[in-house]
Amino acid sequence: MNFQRKKMLLMISCVLSLMVVERYSRNQGEELQLSDWFRPRSFRERRSRGRRRQASPGVREQRCCPQHWLQTAVRGCSDSGRSRLSCSQTSEQEPPGLKRRRPDVITTTDWLAPVIWEGTFNRRVLGKHYRNRNLTMGLAVFAIGRIADQYLERFLESAKKHFMTGYRVVFYITVDDLDKMPDVDPGPLQTFQVFTLREEIWWQDFNLLRMRNLGEHIVQHIQGEVDFLFSMATNQIFQSDVGVETLGASVAQLHAWWYFKSTKDFPYERRRRSAAYIPYGKGDFYYDSAFVGGTPQQVLNLIEEYLKGVLQDKQNGLNSSYENHLNKYFFLNKPTKLLSPEYNWDVTFYPPPQVQFVKVAQHPKRRPWP
Repeated sequence: MNFQRKKMLLMISCVLSLMVVERYSRNQGEELQLSDWFRPRSFRERRSRGRRRQASPGVREQRCCPQHWLQTAVRGCSDSGRSRLSCSQTSEQEPPGLKRRRPDVITTTDWLAPVIWEGTFNRRVLGKHYRNRNLTMGLAVFAIGRIADQYLERFLESAKKHFMTGYRVVFYITVDDLDKMPDVDPGPLQTFQVFTLREEIWWQDFNLLRMRNLGEHIVQHIQGEVDFLFSMATNQIFQSDVGVETLGASVAQLHAWWYFKSTKDFPYERRRRSAAYIPYGKGDFYYDSAFVGGTPQQVLNLIEEYLKGVLQDKQNGLNSSYENHLNKYFFLNKPTKLLSPEYNWDVTFYPPPQVQFVKVAQHPKRRPWP
């Protein structure tokens, strides 16, 4: 009897070990060199070579006009006018080994992290590389109260159609009431995991509650279920495909509004006693809290530092925003990949010439969808 029990325990141990090795080896595949897939080209250069812009089926290049922007949430603007970047956001120096052919935008950071714009990456090379790695992606969204009523259905419908198509995706959806969950079924290779929030903690700070909730789920199960995890705001809607070009160990979203402003004007936390404090004259970019991602461990690291910062601020009688804590985290821990404003454009603003293709549209929560 004891022999049979030992044999069974040995078999279980072997199976668990194989599962761990399989996941580890899957994630340790050789990474692509940046020059293999990241090749920035200007809009005019691509057009002069007769190349059609790569977009999802049914999405056509179109010239947009301001009066139609709000009504149609257009996918981009083909105007290739002169750059309106602030002088603080342009640099005479280029990272070694990379030739930037879009002088109107930043394509690589000082620490050589790519900034993803439409047309700067090779979909074919990325697809071939990642499809052999048997990946599973996660997308977390937190929708409670009126937010769920107003935005959740549109978010899920658009994400089903455009987020990581062709790959396994787990949608982690947190609501305060199961009745708030819209009648939306997952698509092929997609799974919905729906969680409810305890009523007694609704009153807490929304972002604090959202991040703490996500951190708990990462520790309990998400880290063993997906290879990459993204967290997005519910008031976003995908306009076209968002795919493996966004994958990275630590992914940050450039704020669409502040990208075009001078660094000295960024709304960083300037109070020295705050854990989110960034001194004047310091900082790289201003990052948007609506779209962050990376490996589950990197997302968990961000959450843990944010929660520590909130606790420190409370002890000092301060209350800095989640976005300020996020910016402090990425100031100290440089992201490995940055998403351009195309991945989170506010639909109330007409896209400037640099934003040629809006992939994700964000609608302000103070106004209804058009």
